[in-house]
Amino acid sequence: MESRTLGNLWPVSALTLGGGGIGQLWGETTRDECIATTRAAIDSGITLLDMAPAYGQGEAENVIGAAFEGNLPDGVRITTKCRLGTPPDGEVEAALTNSLDESLKRMRLDRVDVFFLHSNIIPDDYDASAYTDRPATRWATYMERFRPACEKLKAQGRIGAWGITGIGIPAQILDALGSAPKPDVVQCIANPIDSIGELQYYAGPTRAREIIATAKGNGVGVMGIRAVQGGALTDVLDRDLPADHGVVTDFARAAKFRALAAERGESAAALAHRYALSMPGIDTVVLGVKNRTELDDCVKAANAGDLDADTMRQVETSFG
Repeated sequence: MESRTLGNLWPVSALTLGGGGIGQLWGETTRDECIATTRAAIDSGITLLDMAPAYGQGEAENVIGAAFEGNLPDGVRITTKCRLGTPPDGEVEAALTNSLDESLKRMRLDRVDVFFLHSNIIPDDYDASAYTDRPATRWATYMERFRPACEKLKAQGRIGAWGITGIGIPAQILDALGSAPKPDVVQCIANPIDSIGELQYYAGPTRAREIIATAKGNGVGVMGIRAVQGGALTDVLDRDLPADHGVVTDFARAAKFRALAAERGESAAALAHRYALSMPGIDTVVLGVKNRTELDDCVKAANAGDLDADTMRQVETSFG
């Protein structure tokens, strides 16, 4: 599989195995199938695993522990995250450390390569009432508490680098990418419609392309996420969702996109992943696969190479 450099860090595979699928968030699967999928990902050439406690309440991290029993294969790197929120200043470092400790215990490891803030960053005076299902982190907490705590964890050798999610309020993400010490990595939306669906808690555009370009301009690694927008850019939705759910809305928008994929003789998911891999500035694309069949489809798509400019335009215009 193609290798790309993650910002100023290290070479990684063009595809990353994400924890959403193996954490059983994206449709029905089993622990055994997720373990087999994780091992198959490594065998296919994937060298980066992207985990979080929030993926199945620790299930994805437990899969990693069971798959490798504390011994990651040579050359394989791993991430995890902390959904910090905005605790009192004196509790931030302990919250991060405790979260990391629990993740490492589940994965049976003693360090991770990247530790992400899994909370959206919001202005200090922002009305956070929309964040009903996941806590947001206020700017001062990010700047004055989160960053120093991560630098301390780096110095201790418990993490190799740290990063942020790039799906929150665009202005705050852009400010974070330009404020030293900068994150080493940011996870950015990478799909043809620049959508995060139900995860957009603010008004206005996501400014996904601007965030990617700004990250690259500042030497920050970019991990592309939501390549299939939670399943919206696939052939068939794999789980029941409310009619007004963001994934369902985007699935309806994608009818012509699915037709284009079918005309090309590939799945919608394969075309969506090839699109994400072809976007300027993307270092690696995170997969949400939950079984070996889905994994194989994505690996074949990656190995088929980037899309040409004309095909990229066809994909974009298929959404109207």
